[in-house]
Amino acid sequence: MRKMKMREAMTASPHTIGREQALTVAWDLMRKFNIRHLPVLDGGKLIGIVSERDLQVLDGIPGVDRGKVKVEEAMAQEVYVTSPDAPLASACEVMALHKYGCIVIAELGKVVGIFSTVDAVRMLAQALNEAS
Repeated sequence: MRKMKMREAMTASPHTIGREQALTVAWDLMRKFNIRHLPVLDGGKLIGIVSERDLQVLDGIPGVDRGKVKVEEAMAQEVYVTSPDAPLASACEVMALHKYGCIVIAELGKVVGIFSTVDAVRMLAQALNEAS
């Protein structure tokens, strides 16, 4: 069986958000594009990731104003990043081991893709359908 690379499975050119943007902007992007993760950039450089879950946690805190709180206050700074040529199987093993919801794919310091658990399940369904 052929070993797949991340570039074959990733969602290319993912939506991103700037660290200074308000949470309302993040919510709007997630709803509009039906996504759950946004790489957070500062001057084009990846500095974190914000997930739908991160935003939900903040929404549960009394007094949090989505229009005033910035994305950088909600984001996770630890992001698993790999290259487009990394083996897909290895990346999936890391995702499962650490319970990551997504992987950011970068090339030459630029975000070029994202691979989420939804992408992984989609690929699994395709493989199972092909095998039957």
